[in-house]
Amino acid sequence: MSSTSQGVEHIVLFKVKENTESSKVNTMINELQNLVTIEQVRHLTFGPILNNNEHTTSTIPFSDLRYTHLLHSRYDSKEDLQIYNAHPTHLNGVRNFALPILDDLLVIDWIAGEVALPPHPSPGTAFRVSFLKLKDEKNGEVKEEVFRAIQGIKESVGGVSYVSYGENISPERAKGFTIASLVVFPGREELDRVDPSEGLIKVKEHLESVLVVDHVVPLWK
Repeated sequence: MSSTSQGVEHIVLFKVKENTESSKVNTMINELQNLVTIEQVRHLTFGPILNNNEHTTSTIPFSDLRYTHLLHSRYDSKEDLQIYNAHPTHLNGVRNFALPILDDLLVIDWIAGEVALPPHPSPGTAFRVSFLKLKDEKNGEVKEEVFRAIQGIKESVGGVSYVSYGENISPERAKGFTIASLVVFPGREELDRVDPSEGLIKVKEHLESVLVVDHVVPLWK
């Protein structure tokens, strides 16, 4: 069952080097999927990105960054996330199987707030992750306006199961993105009906750069 808590969302985008052997990519996927066995992990999915900044409007300042794989995991607290980050299984998977074949990495974490955290998404569940860089990062009123726009996505479009959003708490590897959101759909069909700029048009004058990626939870082997 879902529960209300101050959960922490953890998103990592990976860019695998071109011409990397498929066996090495598959090994990385298997090793990082195995991180779900760490005690503090409440949910984890890892696999290829479906769409990367695909859009139908030029009015949103989409980033030119491109990534190939996405990892999303969830924790009950920042302390649990820290334990996960320092866990030997995590360090081994990243250092030995991911970093050697990567060109780039982007990491954002945020407090989900008082929201009903869903159970482990089933295979085929679709994610849309958006990272935002604001023109005025210090303006609290602007941030609240952006949060309201993201929150309104669930009410403005059909087929949305869950929306989580917040301010980044891990700036070291976020490339200047300070706000992130996760919109979950039952499947790809519902995801494909929604434009990546949905909800952001209302606040486009506050946006310096936007990165949007889509991911479908894969089957576990």
